[in-house]
Amino acid sequence: MATETDRRTMTGAGVESAAIHEGLRTYMLRVYNYMASGLLLSGIVAFAVANSGLINLFFRVEAGQIAGYTGLGMISMFMPLGLILFMSFAGHNRSAGTMQLLYWLFVGTMGVGLSTILMTYTGVSVARTFVITASAFAGLSLYGYTTKKDLSGMGTFLLMGLIGLVIAMVVNMIWPSGVMGFVIPVIGVLIFAGLTVYDTQRIKSGYFDVAGSSKEEHAAVMGAVALYLNFINLFQFLLMFLGNRD
Repeated sequence: MATETDRRTMTGAGVESAAIHEGLRTYMLRVYNYMASGLLLSGIVAFAVANSGLINLFFRVEAGQIAGYTGLGMISMFMPLGLILFMSFAGHNRSAGTMQLLYWLFVGTMGVGLSTILMTYTGVSVARTFVITASAFAGLSLYGYTTKKDLSGMGTFLLMGLIGLVIAMVVNMIWPSGVMGFVIPVIGVLIFAGLTVYDTQRIKSGYFDVAGSSKEEHAAVMGAVALYLNFINLFQFLLMFLGNRD
């Protein structure tokens, strides 16, 4: 029979477990809210640029088609990478407000580049592919969150695959190939589907290292960045299959 001390211990453990679970749930909701809000802001910026005179600030347009980048367009193309690097390596010393500002600047700048999609593909095919991507992403992320299997070993494999994918894309730009034009999107979808599962579990596991500390907000923002990029890349590679060009 359990003693009064045992009952108090079990009750305390139960309360602590419930608090941890609630903290994790709140944290993950914050990450997903950041990601969803980022996608919304990117979409608004992309639509505004593609359907107004703003496009001439970033791109050279000839006969309704993008023929190149302006100086500002080149900056907007490389700025997201710079912001990610800055947030990753210098963001630990920044306040929560600064990290949020950097994140909104990142997703807003990404929207400029994504505006080219709206000029290349029909609105119906973009909307259809977005819904498909959102559904697939939700299922993949849910699996990553709920699975008990340790997926940490996938990280190195997926990183190697991503490097190979980038190399293949560069080679295909220099020496275009019809076969590679089909293989690259297939590999891209598989890699970013895997990264969605892997990153979700990594973000969940990482919560226990930062919970209640000053690093928690930084981790939430960087988690949102990872999921945002997975979603965007999954969407773009699926669009290569499902999109109808204007």
